Amino acid sequence: MRAEPGDFAESVLLPGDPRRAEYIAENFFEDAKLVTAERGMLGFTGTYRGNPVSVQTTGMGCPSTAIVVEELIGLGAKNLLRVGTCGGYHPEMQLGDLVIATAATAQDGTVSSITQGVPYAPAAHFDLVHAAYHAAEEAGRKPFLGPIVSADLFYDPEEDPQALWHSLGVLAVEMEASVIFTLAAMRGARAGCLLTVSDAIGSNKVERIQDSVLKGAVDEMVTLALGTLEALH
Repeated sequence: MRAEPGDFAESVLLPGDPRRAEYIAENFFEDAKLVTAERGMLGFTGTYRGNPVSVQTTGMGCPSTAIVVEELIGLGAKNLLRVGTCGGYHPEMQLGDLVIATAATAQDGTVSSITQGVPYAPAAHFDLVHAAYHAAEEAGRKPFLGPIVSADLFYDPEEDPQALWHSLGVLAVEMEASVIFTLAAMRGARAGCLLTVSDAIGSNKVERIQDSVLKGAVDEMVTLALGTLEALH
């Protein structure tokens, strides 16, 4: 990332998309400053309601995210909160719904490499789950709360992934949370994950959210994420 100690706040939002990182900094932060643009992985630091906060792109997938998380923690980050989109597996989910992840099944090679094949259960930190749930409750949102799965593949070869994962109680699929939870636990940081349902995955089709609806849902998610980080102070 080619950043220096002091460039990042202790609390960091982690979107996958660099454009979303830039959007968050410009529309939610005060006095936002670009602190890294290495390889297009944009990072910004500013304040929110007087508290220092940063946002850093992770890119897509656990390998890229692992690099970012290791370096952020090395630079002093203590609270890492992923803000992203997901494919919803729960049949009652609507496009734009909010998911608060409690754990992330590691259907990826990165966590297995880190743990050297030892079975491991990546979990969100209770402080972030608790703060996020109450922030949503205060905002009148009814989030889905529970486990998700972090996959290596965007285009899943599984014939009916919704049937498989819903039968196991998994709410949604995304691509980064498992390694964020793993590395944070290993390094003594706190990590969480908020997701907006952008795709409803059923047994015979995938329904995609409209861009205008996605924007409003993501704005609400980011506001809740910033309230979650604020509650940790």
